[in-house]
Amino acid sequence: MERTISYVEAIREATDQQMEEDSSVIVFGLDVDDPKAIQGTARGLLEKYGPERVFGTPLSEDAMTGAAVGMALAGLRPIHVHIRMDFLMLSMNQLVNVAAKCRYMYGGQVQVPMVVRCMIGKSWGQGAQHSQGLYPLFMNIPGLKIVAPTTPYDAKGCLVQAIRDNDPVLYVEHRILHFQKGPVPEESFTVAPGRARVVARGDDVTLVGISYMQLECLRAQRYLQSVGVGAEVIDPIWLSPLDIDTIVDSVRKTGRLCVVDNGWTNCGAGAEIASRVVERLQGSRDLRIRRLGFAPATCPPTPPLEELYYPNGRTIATAAYELVRGAVGSWRPEERRELQEVEFKGPF
Repeated sequence: MERTISYVEAIREATDQQMEEDSSVIVFGLDVDDPKAIQGTARGLLEKYGPERVFGTPLSEDAMTGAAVGMALAGLRPIHVHIRMDFLMLSMNQLVNVAAKCRYMYGGQVQVPMVVRCMIGKSWGQGAQHSQGLYPLFMNIPGLKIVAPTTPYDAKGCLVQAIRDNDPVLYVEHRILHFQKGPVPEESFTVAPGRARVVARGDDVTLVGISYMQLECLRAQRYLQSVGVGAEVIDPIWLSPLDIDTIVDSVRKTGRLCVVDNGWTNCGAGAEIASRVVERLQGSRDLRIRRLGFAPATCPPTPPLEELYYPNGRTIATAAYELVRGAVGSWRPEERRELQEVEFKGPF
């Protein structure tokens, strides 16, 4: 019988299994030893493995990231938990100039097998400094791997892969995804880098949804289905390395691409995906392309502004419909209760 668990449980299980299998795996970061255990993703680990392998840290992101790099260079496999991606800005030098470059600078004689867990996305009005998806900044850096799993299955498989990887991996988790449930094998398994997944088939338009936006793309696919438009939905899973071949094959078929991101469209992950598709397909067929993401303003804290600011299933469906039919403003789906998003419950 297929087992169903939550995204949170998948992260906790992956961490537990790898810590049990490999004594060099440790977990540390702000509040990992708190009773709430980072939404439950670290629950029970302190009791099972002790404070030498599971411990909290002070509010000193730069120093603690430096400590993680040193641990990795010394032979450990640290999982460094940042509650919010926004605060990775305080550790940019350690991540960009040290962790990402050590293997190259020392001629392959050293490795930095560390995982940096960080959360993104809107929640309950946290606004400007707590809602940003800044992973495109890190996609620009050679030497860093970046993964943004959407499903509980990928949450576990990608984390196992990240822990076992000998390079630094940025593991990006959207807060709303913590409440998703899905089938996950009990045994350890990996989801390899550089392999996207086609999650819905269609011939009229390709929707690429990054992280939580894959769920919104699936909602859009259902809306479009009601008006006779077939959308193919792709989850990239790994952003670096990026499986552009799967996306290109889909767009070669549909001729239309809508990339939906959890960040600003300017110089974003969507811009990179769109440009690579154009480079591969230009001249071979006509293309229509749209990027959707944050409006060009700072993340707002109020629900009415959030409704305008973030893409959702209806706005994605409208944009895709316009790509297919070429009629701007001619259709916007009425909201369907069964396709509404999961409510965010806090606290992070």
